[in-house]
Amino acid sequence: MAKSVSLVLGSGGARGYAHIGVIEELLESGYEIKSISGSSMGALIGGLYACGKLEAFKKWALELKLFDVAKLLDFSLSGTGIIQGDKVFRVIEEMIGNVLIEDLPIPYTAVATDIIKQKEVWIQKGKLLDAVRASVAIPTALTPKKIGERYLIDGGVLNPLPIAPTISDDTDLTIAVKLNANVSRAYKVSIPKKEREKENGMQTLFFELSQKAETLFAREYKNSYDDMSVFDIMGRTIDAMQNSLEAYKIAGYSPDIIIDIPHNACGFYEFNRTYELIKLGRMIAKESLAENR
Repeated sequence: MAKSVSLVLGSGGARGYAHIGVIEELLESGYEIKSISGSSMGALIGGLYACGKLEAFKKWALELKLFDVAKLLDFSLSGTGIIQGDKVFRVIEEMIGNVLIEDLPIPYTAVATDIIKQKEVWIQKGKLLDAVRASVAIPTALTPKKIGERYLIDGGVLNPLPIAPTISDDTDLTIAVKLNANVSRAYKVSIPKKEREKENGMQTLFFELSQKAETLFAREYKNSYDDMSVFDIMGRTIDAMQNSLEAYKIAGYSPDIIIDIPHNACGFYEFNRTYELIKLGRMIAKESLAENR
């Protein structure tokens, strides 16, 4: 009999693509996902799975080319975020439509942060698209999302690993996917030449755009302080804050299994590394599940 799972998907920028691989491995291993709670990229990937559109999103993300990425970047002039995100979310809206969270086949929670009241917000009803858009609004990168009278930003600001929304679930296991793990082991992911060339090309594009807009898009993860720019330092600062918050959340609500995605798997803004991060998620999930059987 399949074990039922409450799945907690953490925040961590581009490393969130690993969630796709984790979900695929869980399903292939016979687990049944009965509820999802997510922050930031975890809310996006979890929401896409809950409404049955994760495979469509994966296909779209893997097929993106340089010109496609350039067209999706709508720079904001408001000063509240570098990217409005409207173009990207129009694509996502075409995938999921106007589905309501309360109509999803499994319970779903997107965690966001009320920037004015400085409070954690659990979004468990209303339009799925709005909930996801609020949860992924990375400070300074994406403009906040207004829902009602609240201005909401990235859920990872206050809760990068939202275990609490799942504690009342009637499931066999709670599995949390942490995207900021301090893991000493180096994982080797085999990447086809075509995918590697596409990643490198996109990294060049992101770098050029970031220079023009004075923004903080994908940069290679730097380990030497002398090699870091202000953008690298900002990404590392976010990682450090989230790692500390995750430890606090895990101490309060301990999951049955933690799947650790290394914080140095890629930089916070390296959204050009879709293929290898999905593969990495599958690889680490497979190992973690085997160790906990």
